[in-house]
Amino acid sequence: MAEKKYITSDELKKHNKSEDLWISIQGKVYNVTDWAKIHPGGDAILLNLSGQDVTDAFVAFHPGSAWKYLDRYFTGYHLEDFLVSEVSKDYRTLVNQFANLGLFEKKGHTVIYCLCFIAMLIFACCYGVVFSDSFSIHMLSGGLLGLAWMQVSYLGHDSGHYQMMKTRGYNRLAQILTGNCLTGISIAWWKWTHNAHHVACNSLDYDPDLQHLPVFAVSSSFFKSLTSQFYNRELTFDPVSRFFVSYQHLTYYPVMIVARFNLYLQTFLLLFSNRKVPDRFLNIVGVLVFWTWFPLLVSYLPNWPERILFVLSSFTVTALQHIQFTLNHFAANVYVGPPKGNDWFEKQTSGTIDITCSSWMDWFFGGLQFQLEHHLFPRLPRCQLRKVSPFVQELCKKHNLPYRSLSYFEANLETLKTLKTAALEARDLTSPVPKNLLWEAVNTHG
Repeated sequence: MAEKKYITSDELKKHNKSEDLWISIQGKVYNVTDWAKIHPGGDAILLNLSGQDVTDAFVAFHPGSAWKYLDRYFTGYHLEDFLVSEVSKDYRTLVNQFANLGLFEKKGHTVIYCLCFIAMLIFACCYGVVFSDSFSIHMLSGGLLGLAWMQVSYLGHDSGHYQMMKTRGYNRLAQILTGNCLTGISIAWWKWTHNAHHVACNSLDYDPDLQHLPVFAVSSSFFKSLTSQFYNRELTFDPVSRFFVSYQHLTYYPVMIVARFNLYLQTFLLLFSNRKVPDRFLNIVGVLVFWTWFPLLVSYLPNWPERILFVLSSFTVTALQHIQFTLNHFAANVYVGPPKGNDWFEKQTSGTIDITCSSWMDWFFGGLQFQLEHHLFPRLPRCQLRKVSPFVQELCKKHNLPYRSLSYFEANLETLKTLKTAALEARDLTSPVPKNLLWEAVNTHG
């Protein structure tokens, strides 16, 4: 038997570039430089955790069947100073327990129920638009379409985290249908940003879900013009940013209503960029399907004022979902810097907030009210999240880690408080950026 070769954690850290990317899983060191280029979850995840032991992240995102593929990337080295914290041991034990109980495979009938509900909502919307002359019915139809989009997004989210259909091909088809065709938002864009968000949860410079300048800044750290490691550009805090951020607690809800326009824009920017986009052609075709049926439906309305109000009606309902996504993270703890593979559980508990609700409202939140549970076990079907919540709470209590669960109303107040705190700090910086005339006018007379 060949003698084991070892390297230290400090030596592993040196292999942290796209052209030289090593990671460790359970103390074995792997060279994933070439794999990162074709990694289904995108290269951002591996780059963010490069040069580290990433066992907990690997366990969270991969089924047991994935372990057999690691050997081809094994460098022959083991980590000399490999240690496992007590919280990581308990976390991995939980994952094994859930796997042995078959919870990752028991998906329930969520897909069938959701598809039937979505079909009813879209049919009712189209019927109201095409066969009614009532302004009220038209606005109600817009609201129903918005509700359908919310449910469609939850299905797309499910399909992106685990195989909700019988085969990978059908699962990919479900992703294109639910994302691109029905909502106009590319599933490729969602995967690109969402996977990075999960790994770098609430890192101001690594998590794209917190990088919303010039409109929002959840922390005064953004006032230093951080560099986004995800977008590879500076998040400049200029006079325009300062103006918008200074009133972000007042503009929060109006911006959420029109936030969907930004998602459409981000979809087009990615699909027609130079980046390598998985299934680019299918994504483009799917988006074209949306931009065929949606304008056609709107064209059936009698005049432009009703058409605009119809779109705003649908966007206003989906704003509830956009708000929910921000409630889960905006008021949670944030940090600057890359994620660490050896404090996976701690970072997830620190950066997420659950929404308390009755079980009969689970359909409305799509399982994401159990945000911490979802972040810890992203492959777990949403119908299982309520069941595992007590185990997560117990583990948090055992290791003295936060478990925050607020009502929808309380979470809104906390988010507004966070935004207002940053807004007031933006106004009172001792070394302000150059002020523009609009800034001067508002702060002199406003």
